[in-house]
Amino acid sequence: MKKRRTRRPLLWASEKVAQEMGFSVVAGIDEVGLGPLAGPAVAAAVVLPWRARLPGLNDSKQLTAEQRERLDRQIRRLAVAWGIGVVEASQIDSGGLTRARQLAMTGAVNALAVSAQYLLVDAWDVPDLPLPQMCVVKGDAVCASIMAASIVAKVHRDRLMVEYDGLYPGYGFALHKGYATPSHKRALRALGPSPIHRMSWAPIREVLALSTAAV
Repeated sequence: MKKRRTRRPLLWASEKVAQEMGFSVVAGIDEVGLGPLAGPAVAAAVVLPWRARLPGLNDSKQLTAEQRERLDRQIRRLAVAWGIGVVEASQIDSGGLTRARQLAMTGAVNALAVSAQYLLVDAWDVPDLPLPQMCVVKGDAVCASIMAASIVAKVHRDRLMVEYDGLYPGYGFALHKGYATPSHKRALRALGPSPIHRMSWAPIREVLALSTAAV
């Protein structure tokens, strides 16, 4: 017996609510890279056509790198507009994670080629943007536009970390993308922090303290 394809009827529920309120340009926003020891925080904003066909669309964390790359190409091709905001490690150190998240999301929305009328955000609003917004709990797992934004942001940040791997060899940025893996911590102890490490993070401060004590 042929299995029936499972549908996710709620996938476009948040976009539908926005449309019913009269908004036609609805952007989903999500960010990645808040937790790593190194590299930027990146946010993406994506305006999708209503019920755009994107087979395999899902939370970026549930996809393989190959699946994310494929969907990223499709999203960029089909989207009405997409934008990316990047906040570097030094800005994260000076302003903190909450501010970095807000700046990245604001940058992503401002980078859209069309003006968004309504924002769908994963869990937290963006106070710097004077636009009506809906906070969608676990939005990167249940909302099509936020899923798309999470994929675009993740792919963009991963590519940046591969570039940084070439600039600062030895840390393994291309593999762990700046997260606190055992190999990353070993490299950090051996090489010291790079220019893209977040100097305010505890593991970085520990390495700096050890270096100072050894002098």
